[in-house]
Amino acid sequence: MSQVPGRSWTDETIAGRPKKAVPEGLWLRCDACASMLFRRSVANNLWVCPECQHHFRVNAATRIEQLTDPESFDPFNEDMSPADPLHFVDVKPYTQRIEAAQKKTGFKDGVRTGTCFIKGRKVILAVMDFTFLGGSMGSVVGEKIAFAIEQAGERDLPLVIVNASGGARMMESGYSLMQMAKTAAALAQFDEQGGLFISVLTDPTTGGVTASFAMLGDLILAEPKALIGFAGPRVIQQTIRQDLPEGFQRAEFLQDCGFIDRVVPRSELRSEISSIIDYTGK
Repeated sequence: MSQVPGRSWTDETIAGRPKKAVPEGLWLRCDACASMLFRRSVANNLWVCPECQHHFRVNAATRIEQLTDPESFDPFNEDMSPADPLHFVDVKPYTQRIEAAQKKTGFKDGVRTGTCFIKGRKVILAVMDFTFLGGSMGSVVGEKIAFAIEQAGERDLPLVIVNASGGARMMESGYSLMQMAKTAAALAQFDEQGGLFISVLTDPTTGGVTASFAMLGDLILAEPKALIGFAGPRVIQQTIRQDLPEGFQRAEFLQDCGFIDRVVPRSELRSEISSIIDYTGK
């Protein structure tokens, strides 16, 4: 087949035949290896690149579907919505940002909590949603996490928190920072009760979330190559004026340094969590 003179294969006709339109969103490019991937194949592979095993970020609804037994997730505090106690305005009012995030995600704030079963083991589950204002921790996120911890203690159930956050929510200032102490205190009480807390770190887990409940797990798991840290690597490099090691703040680097227990591929996460629960007798 020869190309029509003066025309490219991207023109409306190819060799005299109309070009078929490719449906929008059918393909996507891997952020890591730049391969063009069939979106449905990636979705069927738990949103992991089949070429390089890059783990795409997923929202809370997708994470819950992947992690829990079918139709076993029973949410609580779904209607808890953030207020604007400081009447914060930057480029636009905080209330408008909240409304836009709620419309985008379909949920009231950046974490979903509830009871569920993971391979038949009943747990209290909290899943943070990076698509809601960068998974930032405001007063509602802190309250829902603290309540989930308390429920795990009262019901004598394992607690699993899947973390994904850019840190504290600046629009709530001190109210956001208070959530670090509140969640840490709730976990200290849960620990005294003999509870089991499994923390799962996903890309990214940073800021005040890392500095509070995310790193207080009895066992800390992480997805491959997840970015985990407090301040960003660029800020650290500018502060210490030194080059950072290769892979700095990635899950594998933190495992080598003893900050996390295991790097677990997404396909093995359900089995890993259920095995931990069995091992601990919870």
